[in-house]
Amino acid sequence: MAQEIHMADPMCLIENTNEQFTVNEEALQILSAITQPVVVVAIVGLYRTGKSYLMNKLAGKEKGFSVGSTVQSHTKGIWMWCVPHPEKPDHTLVLLDSEGLGDVEKADDKNDTKIFALTILLSSTFVYNTMSKIDQGAMDLLNNVTELTSVLRARASHDLDEVEDSADIVSFFPDLVWTLRDFFLDLQKDGQLITADEYLELSLKLKEGDDQRTQMYNLPRKCVKTFFPTRKCFVFDSPTDLKKVAQLETMHDDDLDPAFVQQVAEFCSYIFSHSMAKILPGGIKVNGPRLENLVLTYVNAINNGHLPCLENAVLTLAQIENSAAVQKAIAHYDQQMSQKVQLPTDTLQELLDLHRIIEREAIDVFMKNSFKDEDQKFQKELETLLVAKHDDFYKRNLEASSNLCSALLQEIFGPLEDSVKQGAYSKPGGHSIYLQKVEALKAKYYQKPRKGIEAEEALQKYLKSKESVSATIQQTDQALTAREAEMAEARRKAEAARAEAQRLAAIEQENQRRMEEQQRRHQEEVRQMELNRARMREKQQREVQRRLQEEAARLNEVHQAEQQRLQAEIRRLQTYSPPSNECVLL
Repeated sequence: MAQEIHMADPMCLIENTNEQFTVNEEALQILSAITQPVVVVAIVGLYRTGKSYLMNKLAGKEKGFSVGSTVQSHTKGIWMWCVPHPEKPDHTLVLLDSEGLGDVEKADDKNDTKIFALTILLSSTFVYNTMSKIDQGAMDLLNNVTELTSVLRARASHDLDEVEDSADIVSFFPDLVWTLRDFFLDLQKDGQLITADEYLELSLKLKEGDDQRTQMYNLPRKCVKTFFPTRKCFVFDSPTDLKKVAQLETMHDDDLDPAFVQQVAEFCSYIFSHSMAKILPGGIKVNGPRLENLVLTYVNAINNGHLPCLENAVLTLAQIENSAAVQKAIAHYDQQMSQKVQLPTDTLQELLDLHRIIEREAIDVFMKNSFKDEDQKFQKELETLLVAKHDDFYKRNLEASSNLCSALLQEIFGPLEDSVKQGAYSKPGGHSIYLQKVEALKAKYYQKPRKGIEAEEALQKYLKSKESVSATIQQTDQALTAREAEMAEARRKAEAARAEAQRLAAIEQENQRRMEEQQRRHQEEVRQMELNRARMREKQQREVQRRLQEEAARLNEVHQAEQQRLQAEIRRLQTYSPPSNECVLL
């Protein structure tokens, strides 16, 4: 929902000093903040006729616009009061109270016409406040309306003498609400009651005749009927005792005439329910910023002595609005692209898809905020800017991808470059190892996500820049490989010679070993033989000794047995007594 504007008090919108109009910047700032459609109700009439009282009532306040209590006009220029609309929550009610017409203190007799023109051009409902009744005096005041045809131009024609269709000007005019204060007549015709609206239409009835007096009578009435096709009339009784009118703003409704209070309530109710938002030709609803631009356009034209051209005002407003709409669309594009596009994108298509989506959103923003874009001038300008924005994002995408890839390549290949500088690959076979390392690092580079559309190009540029390094490593590799081959051949030959010498030495050593073995075996055999002979001799000796011992033992046993036998025989002989005839044999 659009933000509501709450003004505690009214403030001057257009100040009238020395018959020169000055726009109040503070009031313009308030208007610029109103994004809702505005219902602009302006009031014009003789000074000291109670205009401000009615405007305060529309604002829902007892005080606000200056009512005053002397014959001196209080309101100079046009004062503004922006309040929330009481019946349309999505609208803002803008009340414009103008300085009184017919002020004798004014030096410029065209001042009233200028005030009249400004209030009509700015309002959607124009309240014309007069006293007592509709008479020729009130109509004479509307002479300002007749003069508007010479003050306003509808079309931006170069021929100022060209006759304009009044319908062109009418399309810019507001609805008319004629208020009659202190009305004292009876609303009757031919003895029949009539309404206030019928009384107004009777007062606007034209007279027949072509004489100058009749034409002068009919002219303001024709103008009112022509320029204000939608008309409404309200009559008000005197609010209170004439002596107390000066204190009207301090009096409560209970202190006022009930009929007057009811009439004011009906007036306010009508304004709230029937007053429409300010609309320009083409159905263009006016919001605060548009009203602000209209104020500036019309005031500048009047101050410069130019005729306010209604068409030019709309075109100027359209140019301002459409330029702002272009900027809003571009701002939306920038914001959305900044939020949704993460540079670098993986692919160009990703950037193109996001661009197309946000481009359509930006165009939608433009269409919602633009109007009267004749020949699609501003839309084409937007499309051109969007193409430039896309090209800029494309370049930034390339740059972001290039920078990211450069940093990533340095991060991945930096250690390899350091190793190259330290001579790690300046050796036979170093080039092959270097190429293997490069391939491994390329795979690592490819694995890193979101490098952008410059990923392959950056890698190829980097590898191309290192071709001389690779060539140098290859040349060094080849030179060192050839030298190593020569050295290897020399080593092979030396190794073969050493192997042959070792073989011969081994053969000689083997032969020597065999000879020594044979000698050892011979000596061993000799020693064994000697040992065997010694053992044999020892064995023989032991055998002989044994035999001797056995023989000795046997002999000893024989000897002992013989001894025993002899002893036994002796004992027997000792005990034996031979017969006498027997001979003893010895």
